[in-house]
Amino acid sequence: MKVRIILAALVTIFATALVVLADNPNMGTWKLNEAKSKFTQRSARNHTVVYEPAGDSVKVIVDGVDADGNPTHNEWTGKFDGKYYPVTGDPTSETRAYRQINNRTLSLTGKKGGKVTITGRIAVSRDGRTRTVTTRGTDPTGKRYTTTAVYDKQ
Repeated sequence: MKVRIILAALVTIFATALVVLADNPNMGTWKLNEAKSKFTQRSARNHTVVYEPAGDSVKVIVDGVDADGNPTHNEWTGKFDGKYYPVTGDPTSETRAYRQINNRTLSLTGKKGGKVTITGRIAVSRDGRTRTVTTRGTDPTGKRYTTTAVYDKQ
């Protein structure tokens, strides 16, 4: 009897997590719209960003190019709770934190060596078709930058 109750509770928790994540407008595949975006001359570009459920967390997969045009790939798995979780494959940050501001807006902060290297705001349009990511940071040479990347939902 106890096993059935525990199983039922686990199924309920997992189902609830899936429903909450499915309602998040950030979930899905996003493609960069370079015509609507604003980058500095030699900045990296994330061409594809995928947000997908990973148990009770979210996995973010990013593919793009660095300032020299070389392919990049990084992944982050965590929750939108403002806590730092490890990033793999990102030369600018070792950890990243996302915080839910409202239903359509997230803030992000990346750190490397304990220092903040990037901050940003991610906003999904009311119709859920576009996503605007505004980031501020410091490049490897110490120069400060601001970018605005616009993505279309696939």
